[in-house]
Amino acid sequence: MEAEHLKTGDLMDVDKNFFSKISDRERAIFEGAITMGALFHQFVGTPVSVESASVLEKSIKEAMELQPCIEEVNVEIDKKILEDTKSEFEYTSLSGEMMNVMIVSKYNHKKAVIRMKFIDELNYPLMFVDDVD
Repeated sequence: MEAEHLKTGDLMDVDKNFFSKISDRERAIFEGAITMGALFHQFVGTPVSVESASVLEKSIKEAMELQPCIEEVNVEIDKKILEDTKSEFEYTSLSGEMMNVMIVSKYNHKKAVIRMKFIDELNYPLMFVDDVD
């Protein structure tokens, strides 16, 4: 990265120095999308049970809402899948198949809604832009 042109005081102007080539709309999508990717790769594999699912949902929500530009995160873990896949130790590992997630990101006046849900026809937990201004 070419940061030599940045003065120490200017480095904190992240928008000007690192995001000036994209629109506010693109920035809203970017922030939501990287948060969704972080969420998926950070939490998939977490031990979870039917009893602990609501605590994990809340923890994921609160952690991801700390990210820049994130206004709202909703996480639902499918309790039926948890029940059906639990081991003899009464838990299983969180997988994309179990998750239904919505992230609302906003930059200036532009909002993006990023979703992840398991699409049966694709047999895949798809991440996609659901809506954007």
